[in-house]
Amino acid sequence: MIWEIKTKKELAFTNKPWVSAILPLIILFVSMSIIKTDTFLTTSNIMNILRQSSTYAIMAVGMTFPIITGGIDLSQGSLLAVVAIVVGMVIRDTGNILLAVIAGLAIGVVIGTLNGVVIAFLGMPPFIMTLGTMRALRGVALLLTKGSPIDIKLESFRFMGTESLLGIPIPAYIFVLVAIAAQFILSKTSTGRFIFALGSNMEAAKISGVRTNWNRIKAYMISGICVAIASVLYISRLGSAQPIAGEGYELEAVAAAVIGGTSIVGGEGSAIGSIIGAVVVALIRNAMVLMQVSTYWQSIVIGLVIVVSVSIDIIRKRIESRRVN
Repeated sequence: MIWEIKTKKELAFTNKPWVSAILPLIILFVSMSIIKTDTFLTTSNIMNILRQSSTYAIMAVGMTFPIITGGIDLSQGSLLAVVAIVVGMVIRDTGNILLAVIAGLAIGVVIGTLNGVVIAFLGMPPFIMTLGTMRALRGVALLLTKGSPIDIKLESFRFMGTESLLGIPIPAYIFVLVAIAAQFILSKTSTGRFIFALGSNMEAAKISGVRTNWNRIKAYMISGICVAIASVLYISRLGSAQPIAGEGYELEAVAAAVIGGTSIVGGEGSAIGSIIGAVVVALIRNAMVLMQVSTYWQSIVIGLVIVVSVSIDIIRKRIESRRVN
């Protein structure tokens, strides 16, 4: 009896979607520890990985919500740029950090809600809607800046992106807090249960009385909020808002989410897994930098990682479907 209970607990643990992301994380970490012992295992490099992965990690957590519903948010990268620019402009013109952060979060909420409303009520495919938003927002970013960067020299603002607390970068604390909050929403609230229901079977969710439109809007709204938070950390770390900031970040967020166990076809995923996936992506980038791999090859490798991770998810789903049938 005790053995049966233990077995059930073990199966419950291994069935967690994010557990599959731990193996590549361990393999990458051990491999780099052996290959680049003198540079990889240094405190500065590990802290740098945590600091750099914070942006991708928070965006991946946000991306998890639309993907679970069976959608996607391709506007994330461009939204990051617009939020960074607005935050930078407010700080430059007023010096008011709180006002700048509120403005950035408001933009995230508005754009996320806009995506959700059009997708939910007009029935526009998420890919098309967010692709259009992505292009429009990139144009807005270029229009606001006229192609020039906005520099931030306010040290009190840059503190949260560059400093550490108890030896750990402040952005790492923030992305962990975001992940905990997101995981709580997904696993402990009715909103989370409804979001999973949408991705598993939209029609069944409607029949069950789930407010499908409202919960789809919530998923994209949460994605927008996460991007806004990531953007604030991004600009506070770099001290500059570029109109081309965030290009391709949405795809790395997708890769991180899928590596972390979120199914690209919906109905499955976790914030914890997306964080782990983001760290895996950051480790891959860091490994290539340490091995002096050309930036061109880095883009190729990340592209292959995205294709492979999505392919594995699709194959896994097909195998599971055949077993059920």
